[in-house]
Amino acid sequence: MYRLGCSILALQVQDVAPLAGSGGLLKIIADSSPLTQAVLGILIIFSIVSWAIILFKTFSYRRVERQSATFLEVFRRSQKFSEVQAICPSLPQSPLVGVFQAGYAELNAQFRLAPAAQSSPSATPARPILKSLEAVDRALIRAATTEVNRLERRLTFLATTASVTPFIGLFGTVVGITIAFQRIGATGSTNLAVVGPGISEALIATAAGLFAAIPAVIYYNHFVHRVKDFSATLDDFSLEFLNIAERNFT
Repeated sequence: MYRLGCSILALQVQDVAPLAGSGGLLKIIADSSPLTQAVLGILIIFSIVSWAIILFKTFSYRRVERQSATFLEVFRRSQKFSEVQAICPSLPQSPLVGVFQAGYAELNAQFRLAPAAQSSPSATPARPILKSLEAVDRALIRAATTEVNRLERRLTFLATTASVTPFIGLFGTVVGITIAFQRIGATGSTNLAVVGPGISEALIATAAGLFAAIPAVIYYNHFVHRVKDFSATLDDFSLEFLNIAERNFT
């Protein structure tokens, strides 16, 4: 039985070897139908754009994390909000800068209205008092939402790639199998040389769809988790900002 199995395997290798040497992947793509080539072209475009977004977001989130850590260090070390405002232009990638500037602008807007309520202009200037802490809270929430939306920008394309490209590849597979059956019907033969090209087209389209979808799924989930972490940091910073404002200006 062992010798019989080896003999059968040797015969199969001899039959397949000429086919394997007759052309590679590029030749199979070049000989495929125009519709299959169009499917592969669409999948390649999806894959290239997805990888560009992946690289861009990877480096962008690293800058966000680094600048946010620097901003928090300066914010907690400073004695005045004006000192923090001075370093904001140097940290444009940090979402905490946008939230802080929104809260700081709301504080200044309320402080500018405070002198109108003073009864004696000649009196010693008192500590500025907030008219509405809830208004500051709303400004912080609005700014945090804007920053989260900015962090999530372009991630929807990765989600689209992850969900759509397998179906595009499946479409190419269906086309390849259809061509294979047409060749069988036209020739009346089930020889591998007749059926093989259509099956090869089908498998290449499926592989291309998975090649585009798998990295998009992995990195989309990774980036969504990073955005959640950034969002939690924004919420914590907003509460810290409100605590400072309540202690000093109410």
